[in-house]
Amino acid sequence: MARWCFRHRLVVLLVWVGALCGLGLTASAAGTDYANVFSLPNTDSKRAYDLMEKAFPETSGDTDTVVWKVDTGTVRDQDVRSRIEPALEKIAGMDGIGAVTGPYTGERGAAQVSRDGRIAYAQVTFTEPANSVPKELVQDVVDTAQGAERGGLQVELGGQAIQRVQEPPTGLAEVVGLVAAAVVLFLAFGSLFGMLLPIGIAVFGVGTGLFSTQLISHATDVPDLAPLLATLIGLGVGIDYALFIVTRHRRGILRGTDPEEAAVTALNTSGRAVLFAGGTVCIALAGMLVTNLRFLDGVVIGTSLTVVLSVLAATTLLPAFLGFLGPRVLSRRQRRLLAEQGPEPERASGLAARWSGGVQRRPRTVAALAVVAMAVLALPVLSLRLGATDQGNDQASTTTRKAYDLLAEGFGPGFNGPLQVVASGGDTTALVKGIETTSGVAQAVALPPARGVTVIQVVPTTSPQSKETDDLIDTLRDRVIPQAGAQAHVGGVTAVSKDFAAVTGDRLPLFVATIIGLGFLLLLIAFRSLVVPLTAAVMNLFAAAASFGVLVAVFQWGWGLDLLALGKEGPINAFLPVIMLSLLFGLSMDYQVFLVSRMHEEWVHTKDNARAVRVGLAETSRVINSAALIMVCVFLAFVLSGDPSAAMAGVGLAAAVALDAFILRTALVPAAMHLLGRSNWWLPEWLDKRLPHLAVEPAEEQAAEPPAAVGPASVVHGFIRSVDGDAVHGASVTLMTKGGRQLDRVDSLADGSYIVAVPGPGTYLLAATSASYGSRARHVVVGDGPLVYDVELADHEVDAVN
Repeated sequence: MARWCFRHRLVVLLVWVGALCGLGLTASAAGTDYANVFSLPNTDSKRAYDLMEKAFPETSGDTDTVVWKVDTGTVRDQDVRSRIEPALEKIAGMDGIGAVTGPYTGERGAAQVSRDGRIAYAQVTFTEPANSVPKELVQDVVDTAQGAERGGLQVELGGQAIQRVQEPPTGLAEVVGLVAAAVVLFLAFGSLFGMLLPIGIAVFGVGTGLFSTQLISHATDVPDLAPLLATLIGLGVGIDYALFIVTRHRRGILRGTDPEEAAVTALNTSGRAVLFAGGTVCIALAGMLVTNLRFLDGVVIGTSLTVVLSVLAATTLLPAFLGFLGPRVLSRRQRRLLAEQGPEPERASGLAARWSGGVQRRPRTVAALAVVAMAVLALPVLSLRLGATDQGNDQASTTTRKAYDLLAEGFGPGFNGPLQVVASGGDTTALVKGIETTSGVAQAVALPPARGVTVIQVVPTTSPQSKETDDLIDTLRDRVIPQAGAQAHVGGVTAVSKDFAAVTGDRLPLFVATIIGLGFLLLLIAFRSLVVPLTAAVMNLFAAAASFGVLVAVFQWGWGLDLLALGKEGPINAFLPVIMLSLLFGLSMDYQVFLVSRMHEEWVHTKDNARAVRVGLAETSRVINSAALIMVCVFLAFVLSGDPSAAMAGVGLAAAVALDAFILRTALVPAAMHLLGRSNWWLPEWLDKRLPHLAVEPAEEQAAEPPAAVGPASVVHGFIRSVDGDAVHGASVTLMTKGGRQLDRVDSLADGSYIVAVPGPGTYLLAATSASYGSRARHVVVGDGPLVYDVELADHEVDAVN
């Protein structure tokens, strides 16, 4: 397929451009139909909602709030009314406004003025839900209300519709993320075209994914958070997958391979890993379905579809782009050196090789430091409290946050999150009295009944996000309502958030077990090992605990919130653990697959675990760290999205990816694999026979080996020395057939000498590796007599067998 796409590159490009433009035009014509469906079956808040919907079916529009405060006098003063009332009347006359209820009219008007008379509010009810209200109308409401301000009179607005117009421009986070990724790619490749390739692939993958998700929203319930998360994960994996393939392709060209063959090899190696990694991400995302939370179904659809299209773009469109560019995928300097000095040898050197050698020499120290660092970062997770963010968590400069604070100041902290006790039978009067005398209740007012249902508005004395409010909900449900003998349920946004957090917490263990189990099974089949997938599962749990520890410290404890301009501390969004764990486990598997697949490739050739781990880490650590840095930039850019949930997810995922790549995959995993030795690749024979075969690496073209050696047995001998000529003691020297079957293995003596037995004349593979130096692997030709072959090991330099 890679060869066909390379040769028919114009056709492939036209198909992708046509798909992107066609989906874009269709989606633009159809519009969006995102719907936030919170379905919590068998919860008390869901029963309260069902009764409310039955009794008051007309309350479908979004209700926002206009709040004003005077520095002196009261809000009832004529000079204040003369400014506020005309503004409210103008708002009430706007097309799309259902009603405006203020403090100056109606029987309940007096209740909308604070006790000290300095703060009042009016409720503005739109005819449509918040997501459907035109932004132009919302902006007119904001401008009209705030136009009444003067010295000594402050006017602020709060509500879901108001929050939409104060968000940064759409696409700002994506643009910032792409620019940051472009900088990292240019530094990594030193080539403009090499930088543009991964970004172009990500744009095609995310673009087609978002347009498809927009169209699917007309057929099923897709929350408005889905496209944001799809963009978040799509940009990350799209750039990363293309980066892995382009890096392998460039390496092939630098080693003298024709661009077409280099592209085919890159797709046949890194491309296979991309397909496998993309599958693991989709499986991890699909694990959200076991929670049985309908709100997440649309998230799974949007994010999985975007990942699939990103993988498809990386494996079809990318080879076409490589065909257009040819050797220009290299920088000018690299092309000049290739022409002047010829192909580069197959070896890794520099910082990556030095780090790989350092891990091999001191695996216990590296592992201990990595475990301590992850444990310290994970400690805050013990204080994790799930809940929901509200406008009290917005930045202090926003009008929604100011309105929230004014309402809390004038009417108490619980006013921003009233509870609704919905009664369908029993003694309602006794229930109201019981609620009024309950500790933690500031006010309880029964509204006029409708269709046999009575709604009691309960204002707590504490804020919606406080633990005391959660305790009050439990008290009402477990003690107050049963004692009054009423058939009633506690609802409202605060109660829904509490129930959602409880349901999520109950189902989280099953969810984690599902995605860990599926990931374990996939890696078991791919790498034919029990230890590798077990190590990956443990590392994923490490990464999850540490990343949530960072989230708790930042968003729950408030460390650095002011520096990051992320508003006020509060609980962690209840749905975030499920979404974050899905994305984290998927992305962690990506890095595990790319790292271990290269180690496994070397292990198949040499059956030398130390060499396999060292070569795999040396050749992949730089690209893994570059990919992780790109993802961190993309995820952190979503702090600019204006959506608190997206900002929380962005910070959490950025922390998770950074810890996973920089500490786990490049330090703890290789250190642990060095300590475990050959047991890394152990698999019981009976299990190996029963497992299906799923190769991440391409099938090796084994060299034909003669059934028996022709000629007398012989030896290869010589010395292992450093570049300075010093003897290398204890170097591992392995003699193998060209197909990778081990024939003999020895350690060099104190003077650096070695001798390995050869069954007969022929071509063999001789590999030497030392923890203190580098590694070398060369084909040697043995004739009728002994062969003298000296090996020079360069410090911090590793070459690959294949």
